[in-house]
Amino acid sequence: MSGKLNLPYKKPIRLMFKTGNPKTDKNQSISGLENIVILHLNLAPSDLSGYNVCPMASLGCKKACLHTAGNPVFQAQKDKGRINRARFYMQDRPNFMRQLVRELENFVKWCKKNNKIGVVRLNTTSDISWEIFEIFEKFPTLQFYDYTKIQKRAMKFARGEYPPNYHLTYSLNEDNYNKAIKVLKNGGNVAVVFRKDLPKTFSGYKVINGDEHDLRYLDKKNVVVGLKAKGKAKKDESGFVME
Repeated sequence: MSGKLNLPYKKPIRLMFKTGNPKTDKNQSISGLENIVILHLNLAPSDLSGYNVCPMASLGCKKACLHTAGNPVFQAQKDKGRINRARFYMQDRPNFMRQLVRELENFVKWCKKNNKIGVVRLNTTSDISWEIFEIFEKFPTLQFYDYTKIQKRAMKFARGEYPPNYHLTYSLNEDNYNKAIKVLKNGGNVAVVFRKDLPKTFSGYKVINGDEHDLRYLDKKNVVVGLKAKGKAKKDESGFVME
């Protein structure tokens, strides 16, 4: 499968990384979680690459994307690499998937050799339905997790229709509140971005601190994952960020 456009890119040496993302590295400093290593894939979000890899992204979501979190000095370089990987995925899907599988195989070997627990977040800055490639079934020793704004996916997870090594958290934005409440009513979890302090409850559901670590598969069921605004989200006025 390939994209309709023909945008310039170079085949990257690596698709995924074990370090370099402050959000996914947080558990390394938490007692009991320091043995968990997260391999993450970052693609250019929304349509930044010329292709849309976030089909349900709202205007507020696009403006406040986690893609902009971190040191702005390195943003241009991050953009370049993520755009390149997204174009590779869209324009040469077979080779992208072969490289992805190879890197996951190497990660499994690395974890075994170093006595680490392997965790993978493929949608760090995208919202792709990776289940169509049967990736999770191919790597049962790895724990996969993602956030999504695709309610259909979140509902399937809430109903237990995904492999046991895949965890999904639905993300609230300025125009999907009713869908988020439906996910919660069905036993799923919903991530909500708050401006400042996290409340104890949101719409009657318990709020947990999602900034302590990014290992969402460890969360209890039927909770709101509270996250504080980061990057451009701090200046959001669309309603994406809750007051």
